[in-house]
Amino acid sequence: MFRFIRRLISLIIILAVVVMGINVYVVATTASHIEKDIDISIGSLDFGAVALNSAKKINPQCIMVLGAAVNPDGTPSPMLKERLDMGIQLYAAGVAPKILLSGDNGQVEYDELSAMKTYVLDQGVAEEDVFMDHAGFCTYDSVYRAQYIFGVERMVVVTQKYHLFRALYGCNKMGIEAMGVACNVEKYQGDKYREFREVLARAKDFVKWIIKPEPKFLGHKIPIEGDGQLTNEGM
Repeated sequence: MFRFIRRLISLIIILAVVVMGINVYVVATTASHIEKDIDISIGSLDFGAVALNSAKKINPQCIMVLGAAVNPDGTPSPMLKERLDMGIQLYAAGVAPKILLSGDNGQVEYDELSAMKTYVLDQGVAEEDVFMDHAGFCTYDSVYRAQYIFGVERMVVVTQKYHLFRALYGCNKMGIEAMGVACNVEKYQGDKYREFREVLARAKDFVKWIIKPEPKFLGHKIPIEGDGQLTNEGM
């Protein structure tokens, strides 16, 4: 029994070292692609100048906003609203001509996409510029489908900073040239748990990008340069 416990402890230590090593690698290889000078609190003129200057590096086709939880009444949660606000500001500044909303719309009773689209339209984004990825069930699927379904080759990714490293790593593996913009204005209850969970998620996606399985749903191709209204009814 003692030998078994010792081996189990050794295995746990090895796994922990591997997971941490993967995390260090993912963060180190993507950190330089996260824009450090853009802050959602910057005034519109300064914000636009900084954002446009950074975006010139890749000439992005779209701004991808990754989904998050919605409130019981169907409105964006504070965390999701923060992501959407940043995406809207980037769009308004002329950073990219399209917004790609990617989230979970896999159940009738739970619909991140409708909440996201309603919010951005209410803020003045043109409907034809809003693309909806109804099967962005996870970060891996969102990035895979951005390239496979929408033909994205260059984009800006918007989410909280701890989440950006994994998203940008996936972009690299899908051949997408991407820069990340972090929205970290507020601190939320459960942030420490989410950051811990992200450590495990990075290791999981690292393995998935080696194997590169197809997402559960794919669908027909809808070029990001076209009319976003074609995505209103799902894919």
